[in-house]
Amino acid sequence: MRSTTGAELLCQQLIDAEFGKTGRRSFFEYRETGLSRLTDGEYRAQVMRATDVMESTGWHYHECDLQFVYVLNGWVDLEFEGGRTERASAGAALSIPPGMVHNEIRCSSDFEALEVVAPAELGTVPCDPPK
Repeated sequence: MRSTTGAELLCQQLIDAEFGKTGRRSFFEYRETGLSRLTDGEYRAQVMRATDVMESTGWHYHECDLQFVYVLNGWVDLEFEGGRTERASAGAALSIPPGMVHNEIRCSSDFEALEVVAPAELGTVPCDPPK
């Protein structure tokens, strides 16, 4: 009998993982990777993808230690405090500093990204648009 390692169990979990409405945005679907369980909630990694309806997230910031996004497919447009707007396309990596005010304003219908956050329970705080 072959022994089962944690890596094999994680791979099995990812194979079986389905997209669902489990994240903070109603217009995205999310697929968990199991990282939160493996790290006792220190980190979360999830794949998020667009649904047929995109809404602006509204201005907000996150209470976290880390928010990292790697765009796998399509693109997303984001506004940041200070007046900067960025389009992150497939292959782009973003690290949004804790407390940075931003707003996701639109994305392509095929948008898909990997998001890694710490801690796993990311706090999202709505706020007024920056001046």
